[in-house]
Amino acid sequence: MAGSVALYQPTSNGETTPLLGAPPSTAATHISQGRHRRQKSSSSFESSATTLNSGDIITTTRGDIEDDVLPETAVLGRTLGWGSTYILIISRVIGSGIFATPGSIVSSVGSIGLSLTLWVAGALISWFGLAVGLEYGCMLPRSGGDKVYLEFTYRRPRFLASTIVAVHAVVLGFTASNCIVFGEYILFALGKLPSEHRVEVRALAVTLMTLITIIHGCFLKTGIFIQNLLGWIKIGLIVFMTLASAVVVLAGYRPTNPSEATHLPLPSWDVIWEGSVWNWSIISTALFKVFYSYAGLQNVNNVLNEVRDPVRTLKSVAPTALFTACLLYFLVNVAYFLIVPLDEIKKSGELIAALFFQRLLGETTGRVFLPLAVAVSAAGNVMVVTFSLARLNQEIARQGLLPYGHLWSSSQPFGAPLGALIVHYLPSVAVICVPARNIYSFILAVEGYPGQFFVLATSLGLIWLRKTRPDLNRPYRAFLPAVWARIALSLAMIVAPFIPTTGESHRDHLFRVSYALVGISVFVLAVLYWLVLVVVLPRLSGYVLDEAIEALQDGTAITKLIRIPKEDRHST
Repeated sequence: MAGSVALYQPTSNGETTPLLGAPPSTAATHISQGRHRRQKSSSSFESSATTLNSGDIITTTRGDIEDDVLPETAVLGRTLGWGSTYILIISRVIGSGIFATPGSIVSSVGSIGLSLTLWVAGALISWFGLAVGLEYGCMLPRSGGDKVYLEFTYRRPRFLASTIVAVHAVVLGFTASNCIVFGEYILFALGKLPSEHRVEVRALAVTLMTLITIIHGCFLKTGIFIQNLLGWIKIGLIVFMTLASAVVVLAGYRPTNPSEATHLPLPSWDVIWEGSVWNWSIISTALFKVFYSYAGLQNVNNVLNEVRDPVRTLKSVAPTALFTACLLYFLVNVAYFLIVPLDEIKKSGELIAALFFQRLLGETTGRVFLPLAVAVSAAGNVMVVTFSLARLNQEIARQGLLPYGHLWSSSQPFGAPLGALIVHYLPSVAVICVPARNIYSFILAVEGYPGQFFVLATSLGLIWLRKTRPDLNRPYRAFLPAVWARIALSLAMIVAPFIPTTGESHRDHLFRVSYALVGISVFVLAVLYWLVLVVVLPRLSGYVLDEAIEALQDGTAITKLIRIPKEDRHST
């Protein structure tokens, strides 16, 4: 079950003509203003689409609908080419993660060797998940990402998959971590310690989130241009760091100040593994942070309605972005470990990149200019995440599961999803304002843990569809052993937080796994919401839920949940 259905209108000879997907030789047909009909949906559609007039309503039962062949066109148009799509992915992947998380990762796992291993393993595991997203995305090339895939795969119980995705997107679909990194690096460049100016950090973070929401909500093309520009600046910054890494690795020296350099032999194999912590619970938490740094490879899946030639573009641009990110991440981590002493890295928190630039290029350039560049990189990440998640929220609102769905679905008045951006903005600001000391690491874990359930559901769903629906068109086929490996790892990471470490008290263990409890509670909340909305209230009040399609003034088709008395349902 997905967010679109087939619409029909009777013809003069008594047959029905599909209003979404009329044959090319058939003139476009419109539902008359305010007309309300109820018909059985079909499973076969043509490729072209017609338009709905504002206020048009039609209902349909959707039990046999084949969403893979439903035409989906974005009201905003197909504005994203290969280059813009690449930036949408790479700018999402390379955000604050590589500039902020290596310090906390090596602090957790204890050694250089294990930390580097996790970064390489993270790329390999990310490819496992990417393969699943590529097969689904090429099979169902429509905006919505996991929402579309879960609805198509898990159609029973009705509305359950949609509700879980909707609640998760609204409650945990925030963009806070990169906003916080932006504020921290701005203050660091101004010569202030972020730990001593937490209010200022959050004020800068909220300001960034507000400006980006206004730009994307009121100036669509300008927002795309700015995020593309910031993306290329970010790539230039990473290339610079990579070249610096190459110099350090090949020459084997560490600049200690702008005027002198001291030769530094490369560490031996045994040295880089000293202090390794081989505890799966700790390693899994570190992996969540690594996954966060690779997160976004499926960012374009949320906006495929706006991508030109979506299948061909998706098949090439996502693997290219993954290879680019893996190579740059590894080299930059090597540079960190060669230039910044290990003890300082472990204490650096989110400021490891600032220490790197300060030691490499000196106090003035390293502490002011390049931290500002990192802040710009974080801002670029916030822009592309906000861009894509707003489209996901818009698809969720179109499904009819959010109150006042017509407000969040519309692209008026500026030709951009301003309502969906507001749905994204509010929880983001709320999380940014949480007065916690280590809020950044907590946000990473909270974002990463629930995502494992979606990875597990889509991976299992892909294998199930391979067996039950071999007829589906699959322009890309995932390597099944990789899918099974991703399933096994997801299960292990879901269980891992609840494995206590040696000598850990019950209170400390409960505090450490609080992020997992938050993630699970959101899913419990989603199931309870579904039970009340779909099961309990209809049974108590004697009605069943059905879906009606209505056109907004900007042409967006949305689904409205309507109540039909049971006796009327049986009579039809």
